[in-house]
Amino acid sequence: MRIPRPAAATVAVPLVVSTFLAGALLASGAPAAAQERALYRTFMVQAAPGELLALIDLIKEERALLASLGEEPPLWMRHTQGDFWDLFLLYPMEGMGPYYAPDRLARIAAARTASGRTGAELERAIDALIAWRQDLFVQGPPHAEVKAAWADAGFYHVEMYEGLAGKREELVRERHMENAYATALGRQATKVFTRVAGASPDGYTLGFYKDLKAYANQPETTREQREAAAKAAGFRGADWIGSTLRSFILRHHDTMGVAIP
Repeated sequence: MRIPRPAAATVAVPLVVSTFLAGALLASGAPAAAQERALYRTFMVQAAPGELLALIDLIKEERALLASLGEEPPLWMRHTQGDFWDLFLLYPMEGMGPYYAPDRLARIAAARTASGRTGAELERAIDALIAWRQDLFVQGPPHAEVKAAWADAGFYHVEMYEGLAGKREELVRERHMENAYATALGRQATKVFTRVAGASPDGYTLGFYKDLKAYANQPETTREQREAAAKAAGFRGADWIGSTLRSFILRHHDTMGVAIP
C-alpha cells in the first residue's frame, strides 16, 4: 500500500473528474440511491513473490500510523479465490481535494511510526514489496454503513464489472434490482460501488458474511417466491436475472476474500 505523494498534478486531475462525475450522476437517470454516495479509494495490490506476509505487516504499520494521526485507516481483505490481486484496501475519503491536499500528504510523510521510520520511509518499504497495483475511485454507501458491515464480517464476496458502451447506467440499476430481489427473499444484499475515476471497472459490489458457511447457506425459497420477488424487483422472472446482467456487462470478475487479523 502506498501513501499518496503530494504532487500538484495528482490533486488537480481527480478534482476535475470528481466535479464532472457529480454533475453527470445528478443529470442521469441513475436511481436516487446511487446519487447520494460517499467517496472511496479502492486499492488492489499483488505482492512480490514470497512477500505477501511481509507486505501485510507493513500495511498494518501504515494503518496504525494513519489512525494515530486521526486519519481513516483502510478497510481491507485478503484474497482467497478469484482475481489475481492479493489484497483489497478501501479508503473512506471526504473528497478528492482533502485526500490529496499537499499539507495532509506532507503530514503523513513526516509522521513517525511505532518502529521509528517516517511515513515516507514506510511508503518506500511498502512500494518495494508490490509487484502490481491498481487504484479505482468509487462512490458507495455512507462510510459508517460500510465500516459497520466490514467489522461484522469475516468473509467477503467482490464482484467487479465493466459495462457495455451505453449500458452503464442500466448496469447500476440492475445491481440495485438484484439487491431488491435478494432482500425480498431474506438474503444478504450487497453494497454497490460505482466508478468515479481510475482503473477500467465501472464498479463493483461487496457482499459481507460471517464466514464461508454463511455465504453458501442462503435461505430456502420456493419457485413461486423467487418468481414473485424477481418480478417485483423489475425482472421478467427469476430465470432472467443472470441474462439481464449479462446484457449490460462486457466482463466481470468474482473474488472471495477473508478478514485479516
